Amino acid sequence: MSTSTTSRPADGLRDEDTTVSAAAPGAAARKLGGVAGWVDDRTGSAKGVGYLMKKVFPDHWSFMLGEIAMYSMIICLLTGAFLTFWFVPSAGHTIYEGSYVPLRGVSMSEAYASTLNISFEVRGGLLIRQIHHWAALMFVVALTVHMFRVFFTGAFRKPREINWVIGSVLALLAIVEGFAGYSLPDDLLSGTGIRAMQGFVQTAPVIGSYLSWGIFGGAFPGEMIIPRLYSAHVLLIPALLIGLFSAHIILVAMQKHTQFPGPGRTNDNVVGFPVMPVYAAKAGGFFFIVFGVIVLISGLVGINSVWVYGPYDPSPVTAGSQPDWYMGFADGALRLLPGWLEFSFLGVTLSLNIALGALVLLPLVYTVLGVYPFVEAWLTKDKREHHLLQRPRNAPTRTALGMAAITIYSIFMFAAGNDIIAIKFGMSINDITVMFRWGLFLLPPLVFWVTKRICLSLQRRDRDTVLHGRETGTILRSPAGGFSERHEEISAQDRWTMVEHEPVATLELGESVDSNGVAAPDSKTLARRQKLSRFYYGDAVNPVTPAELDQAHHDHHGEAETDAIEGGRH
Repeated sequence: MSTSTTSRPADGLRDEDTTVSAAAPGAAARKLGGVAGWVDDRTGSAKGVGYLMKKVFPDHWSFMLGEIAMYSMIICLLTGAFLTFWFVPSAGHTIYEGSYVPLRGVSMSEAYASTLNISFEVRGGLLIRQIHHWAALMFVVALTVHMFRVFFTGAFRKPREINWVIGSVLALLAIVEGFAGYSLPDDLLSGTGIRAMQGFVQTAPVIGSYLSWGIFGGAFPGEMIIPRLYSAHVLLIPALLIGLFSAHIILVAMQKHTQFPGPGRTNDNVVGFPVMPVYAAKAGGFFFIVFGVIVLISGLVGINSVWVYGPYDPSPVTAGSQPDWYMGFADGALRLLPGWLEFSFLGVTLSLNIALGALVLLPLVYTVLGVYPFVEAWLTKDKREHHLLQRPRNAPTRTALGMAAITIYSIFMFAAGNDIIAIKFGMSINDITVMFRWGLFLLPPLVFWVTKRICLSLQRRDRDTVLHGRETGTILRSPAGGFSERHEEISAQDRWTMVEHEPVATLELGESVDSNGVAAPDSKTLARRQKLSRFYYGDAVNPVTPAELDQAHHDHHGEAETDAIEGGRH
């Protein structure tokens, strides 16, 4: 059936009149066939998928850190699903009759017995356990280093503050997920960790004992904690992780990806490769590389050998037991807090010597992380969008703050092993604890000052290199008998990297009082803001301007002409 282009009767058609076939709307614009066409007809997804496939991503090795975290999480999900087929999340007692002879006939929980069964009876079970544990550690490591990259390069600035908050929550959830995971086997080491957690919960002012009773379903250890940790580990926290990770990736896709500065790169473009076919192929290959490296580590390096520790018994404690590294800073804070922070008030015992490190420190750290982008934007009064990354040296105060925070974390982490250090080095544990306490107050300010001085020195060297060129080590003698070093002009690309950052200045406030001598309502807030701005930008070394560069070139030419004239006179 055909329809005419006009409404004249059929006998009025002329030879030159044309007809068109009836077709579905948009058929000419959409030429999908097969399965893709069938799916698009029912979902209308072709436009969105096409946008994503043509999305351009910049190419830099540091961007792979986030991919490692994502791939490690996927590996955890895959191996965790495998382990759920055999793991029994129950504290019910049983007698072990498996193939591991040293524990045969020993009374233990069903959770511990099933862990031994996975390790010794299930084909490939021990390797999967190893992969799961190593992938979890890799996830936390990659996520942490990825956040370092984002922080030190300023990738959290507008419009990516929300993504930074999501990343901070992801990091906190990853730590909680790790704790829940290594507490499930119910061996002596993990049971000691649960016992420590129960003590931490009890230090919550007023509600501590009730909170502990509710979590454990009664007196410690009870039989409810393992099923509850299991539900949180395999259902609740993974759902939150997947949801937040999906939101994180969607925001990355919606916004332009950040890129390092260079010629041709601006806040309005992205220089890189499209998802299809280049980036997808590289990302797919990188996934298998990450998977292969984790499997290789898991096959060669043993971790969490639960059969060595035996089943959990509340009476003994494993000597030298330590938490995983990402929980070490909280344990270290507990060991450094003084005992006089425990006192009674109105008949209630306040154990702040434990609560501050166990209950307050962890959420405090990630709260400070989450709000930092907003604090920096407020004190610098910078509300613009930023899609170009910063070199850490060009944000010296931020870089120094980050290094000071890493120093604090490192002190706490090493303090968690003060007993091991005392044993290995034959030192007094009290002396070591005092040393760490002094270090907590002295080292972070020192590291802050040294880091900021290094950044400012690097900025000054960049200025000198742009203005005068690169030193060659070649000494020239002028006709007048003077000696000078020959400087070599740097390339345009190197010069761009050294001058691309924007000049900064401290906030300048107007008069704090009006003509009648009345103070402005927010004068105190503005004064504090100006002091913080001076702290942040007070020592800034701004990039070379085109006028300064022209003047430097003019001065160099003038010096060369003077040397030539003096040489002619002699």
